[in-house]
This record gives sequence, structure tokens and C-alpha cells, in this order.
Amino acid sequence: MKALDYTVSRDGCNISCKLYYEDRKAIRTVALFGHGFGGHKDNKAAEHFAQRALDKLHMATICFNWPCHGDDVRKKLRLADCDRYLAAMIGDIRARFGDPRLFGYATSFGGFLFLKYMREHGSPFERVALRCPVIDLYESMTKNIISPEDLQRLEKGKEVPVGFDRKVNLDKAFLEEIRAVDLLHQDFTPYMDDVLILHGTQDEIVPIDSAQRFADEQLMEFVPVAHADHRFQDPRAMDEAIKAILAFFQRN
Repeated sequence: MKALDYTVSRDGCNISCKLYYEDRKAIRTVALFGHGFGGHKDNKAAEHFAQRALDKLHMATICFNWPCHGDDVRKKLRLADCDRYLAAMIGDIRARFGDPRLFGYATSFGGFLFLKYMREHGSPFERVALRCPVIDLYESMTKNIISPEDLQRLEKGKEVPVGFDRKVNLDKAFLEEIRAVDLLHQDFTPYMDDVLILHGTQDEIVPIDSAQRFADEQLMEFVPVAHADHRFQDPRAMDEAIKAILAFFQRN
């Protein structure tokens, strides 16, 4: 497997990306990977998935930095910029590789952004897999990610660093933006056959019950993964998830 770092400069965006591939001239199928909050394009889960996708499906994988993540230069995280980055990536993939078959794979915060984009613009993907997607981002942020002390600082108009391996500076305006997004009560049933949701039974950030309820209401396929936490740190759980995702992408 080869890896190439490159930049997408399109529609006012400059996006750092990583492409995993075998032969660039032979790319006909692409999986676009959306990392989680505080992540970046050099995502080990994306790399592991990419190797398996190439081996099984000859599918290239592209991972990119969301705004304010990795080496991205933006200073304030805004949902409109996330939307623009995703649109720019989709447009670039279509132009760069001659309109290939496009699949989506996103985790956590990335799953929230993929769902939001699909609801507002339609789905660009033949199929999309969401691992531990955050359906109610405001609730997850304020209850399980941001500390009570940092919430008080945000309410006072201060910025606070939030995240896991890497921190992202958030402000009150971002909290107000995500509070206004209500994916739970939107209709995603037009995509019900094209979305797979996987969720760890031991997820400490996004309770599995909320994802299960969303999948049931939207008539989407749901796969619980036993003993997996939010980031699927157990290699056996990650292998189980990747196996299910590739089977879903390959399904007739």
C-alpha cells in the first residue's frame, strides 16, 4: 500500500489530505474517511481500514483534516466550514479520479458531519458506514466531553481547548451552532438501505442506546460490537467493524 499526502485547494478551502492506494491510474472506487473530534488525516484507524479495503475491494481511501484539526490553519471551528470542506473533498475526488464510485466511512464527530451534509444536500455516497456516530453533538459535548469548569468559561465568552489526543479551541458560538442542529428528528429514511451504523457496547462518549434508537427509527442497519469503547481501541473490535463495513460496501 502506498500513501500520498496532498492538499485540496478548492472553493476557498485548503485541505490537508492523505490518499492510500495501489495504482493511482487504476483508482475506480474511493472511500472518503471522516475522522472524529480532535483527530487528523494521519489516522491509524483510517490507515488500517485502507489496507483492508485495498486487499479486499481494491478501494482507495482518502482521509482529510476537518477545519481546525491536524495542521489546518483555521482558528475557529464552524459547522459551515466543515460543510464546505466536505463538499470540496467530494468535488475534488470526482474531478481528480474521473467520477469514481464513492463510499463514505466516518467516526464520531465525522459521522455527525456526514449525516448533516446528507440531510442538507443529499447523499453523495453509494453507501456510508458510521462508527459510533454522534447524533446529538450538543448533548455529547456538554455531558461527556467538555468539563463543567470549561462549560462555565465558555458561557463567559472564553475559548477552551477540548479534545482527546489533540485539542481544538471551542467558543460559545460553536456550542450555539451545534445546539441548533437536530438530527434526531430529521427524516433519513430515503437513505435507510445505504447507511450502516456500528457502535461499541462499552462506548463511554456516545451511549449505544441513542445510536440504536436512531437506527431503529430511520430503519437503518445497526451492528453492536461487543466490548468496544468509543474509539474501538481493542484491535479485535476494530477488525470486526472493518469486516462488517467492507461486506456492506460489497453487498449487491
